[in-house]
Amino acid sequence: MTRPLQIVAGVTLFLESFGLALGTGKETAPAGPFAVALVHLEQNASDGDAEVVFEVKAGKEGLAKLTVVAPDGRTVVDFAAPDASTLGIRQFRFETPEPRELKTLKSAYPEGVYTFAGVTIAGGKLRGQATLHHKLPPTTSFVWPKAGAGGVATKNLKITWSPVKNLTAYTVRIEQRKADANLTAQVPGSVSTFAVPDGFLLPGTEYLLAIGTVSEKGNSSFVETTFTTAARE
Repeated sequence: MTRPLQIVAGVTLFLESFGLALGTGKETAPAGPFAVALVHLEQNASDGDAEVVFEVKAGKEGLAKLTVVAPDGRTVVDFAAPDASTLGIRQFRFETPEPRELKTLKSAYPEGVYTFAGVTIAGGKLRGQATLHHKLPPTTSFVWPKAGAGGVATKNLKITWSPVKNLTAYTVRIEQRKADANLTAQVPGSVSTFAVPDGFLLPGTEYLLAIGTVSEKGNSSFVETTFTTAARE
């Protein structure tokens, strides 16, 4: 009788732990904070669309369950790992669709406090809150390279833009999709220039350039253009 009881007890303990990891067991330990729990609004002014972005990071462990609840009580994110063998997911970036009508997006994701709740594979509980604001920062404009510029130098290139007041930061993105080359950098809001590392740009190649203004609330407004580097220097 001793051996069967030990086996049954072992199975019971495993099921209880697994149930807790999936958020179905009894919660007893206090909840800790997420490493990252953010929400912000991001618009592409050049394309005329916008999206809400959620960023979540659990820490060292993967999450077995994650939910995000909007200020009006609706669950807008609901993730669950299939089982403990997956180790869960440690980091998330959720992006909503990009409707042309900004009011549609604002209606779906109202301003206010969003509540994040998670359970790690080991059963630890995480909690967090982040506030979504709808006000977007003004956009900047390109100084150099100018929109659609050609013959741009591949070396010693300094990207410059018109300064915008009361910003936290600017985000600079350069992409070349065929070559799978991407560069993203963030600089302080007091800076209006960025030096592209020598060796990144190829001669005679078209690149996508985006510059985003970042407000103190975390919202971003991007403008995009393309430029083409000189074939020879």
